[in-house]
Parts: sequence; structure tokens; C-alpha cells
Amino acid sequence: MGQFLPADHAKGDANTVGGYAAVHSRPPAFEGSDGASYSVEVMTDATGDAAKPYGGFLLFVKWAAGDPVAAGHVETGYLKFGATEDKARVAVGAMTLNEARGELDRAIAGRSDPGRPWWEVMRDENTS
Repeated sequence: MGQFLPADHAKGDANTVGGYAAVHSRPPAFEGSDGASYSVEVMTDATGDAAKPYGGFLLFVKWAAGDPVAAGHVETGYLKFGATEDKARVAVGAMTLNEARGELDRAIAGRSDPGRPWWEVMRDENTS
């Protein structure tokens, strides 16, 4: 069960991805263009490019209908870059929630296989 934590608007701008997480003590959540629920996390990775050593991107966790169970994910490509992991994370975290929602819808539209998760396919194959 969740618990109610009052918003602390002194912690940041709740209209940005990073600010929302700080203010509400939970990640922002969206309804995707596919009708599923997604929460978002800012992620970073080394790029291997000395000019842009770290890239930041958004990882959207897809939630199963009715149950608090992860049912898949989509992610963006690198959206922002920084000289350090923290700088890349802060740059992506400064994106507005509307920008993040747009990135979610682009990631959903760009999926190579919008089908079912692998574990559902395996379950069905094992029952037939």
C-alpha cells in the first residue's frame, strides 16, 4: 500500500521531471498513447564520446492494468548530454512534464514490437 506524503514545493519545480520527483517523493506518471500507465525515471550512461561523455535519457516503466506489476518498458535515446553523470541527469530532469509525455508517445510509436511481453508469450506457449 502507498502512503500519503504531502507535496513539498520548496524542493523544486513540480512541472519538471526531476522537480516532480523531488516535490512528491515519487516519479511522475503518465497515460501513454497506447492507454497504458507509465512512470518515468531519469537515467544516464557513458556515451564513449569524449566531447559528450554522459548522456541522459528517460526510462518509462509500463504498468499492468489493475495490478501494480511492471509489464514492460520503453526508453528514449539520449536527450541531453553533460560532462558528468550528474550534469546529464540534471539536464534531463529539467525537462517539463509535457516534454516528457511527448517523448513517451514518440517512444511508444517507435517500438519495433508493440506486442505482449516475452513472459506472457512463454506462458501461453507452455499451456498449449
